[in-house]
Amino acid sequence: MIVKFKKQVDYWRKSAEKNFQAAQVLFDNRHYDSCLFFCHLALEKMLKGLVVMATKKEAPYIHDLVKLANLVDLKLEEKSVKQLRIITTFNIAGRYQEEKLAFYKRCTKDYTLKYFDISKKLFLWLKKEYSKK
Repeated sequence: MIVKFKKQVDYWRKSAEKNFQAAQVLFDNRHYDSCLFFCHLALEKMLKGLVVMATKKEAPYIHDLVKLANLVDLKLEEKSVKQLRIITTFNIAGRYQEEKLAFYKRCTKDYTLKYFDISKKLFLWLKKEYSKK
């Protein structure tokens, strides 16, 4: 792999690891909406690193997890596609205040735990994909 792209892949992977650790801290401190935002961010960065590995091009400026996964040609089950679509909706940092409030209300402990666990499984699966490429 060209050195430039190896550095980008390393950046995306390491940054994703930090973001997933932050998601855990946010969950532990009951900041559930932020936890899910960081879950999305960690998965996005893992996927962007895989995109760089696969294409030898810079990662695209998109946040849609399914679109990113398709760029890598990952073999996703329909269940995983549905989960990634839901997790993509957690990327709400710049959206309207009403949308943020609705998301905040949806992020109960149970809801957050469910999607935190799903995100963790997807994250670990993507981590294994790095060793295959």
